[in-house]
Amino acid sequence: MKKTYLLAVLATFVISTATFAADKPVAPKVFIIEPSNGVTVPTTFTVKFGATGVDIVPAGVDQPNSGHHHLLIDTDKLPDLHTPLPATPTLIHFGKAQTETQVTLAPGKHTLQLVLGNYIHVAGESPVISEKITVTVK
Repeated sequence: MKKTYLLAVLATFVISTATFAADKPVAPKVFIIEPSNGVTVPTTFTVKFGATGVDIVPAGVDQPNSGHHHLLIDTDKLPDLHTPLPATPTLIHFGKAQTETQVTLAPGKHTLQLVLGNYIHVAGESPVISEKITVTVK
C-alpha cells in the first residue's frame, strides 16, 4: 500500500513538473542564423534572421509579444531605443516581417546586429537585441 501511494505521489510530481516546464514562457530573443560569426562572405550575401519567444509581425501590427527586425550594420553605439528607430543605410527596417535579406558591403570587416522593434519601430523598455557578429567581405 505504501509503495502504491509513493508511486502515485511521484507520478503526480513528475507530471506536474513536466506541465509547469511546458507552460514556462520563453524569453524573447533575436539572432542571426546566417552568416555565422567570423566567416568570410562575398560582396553580396544573405543574412537570415531568427527569433524565439516572440512573434515576427509587420510594422503597424500592435500585438503583445511581437515585433519586426531591424538590422544594424557597422554600428558601434546603439541608437536611442525609446524612440522610433531611424531608417538609415546602416539601420535597415524590415517592417513587412521579413526574416532574411541580401546585403552588399565593401571588402573588409563588418559587424551585423539585430534589434527588435514594435509596431512603431521602438525597441522599448526591455529591448530585444542580438549578439553582434563580425564578417569579412572578400
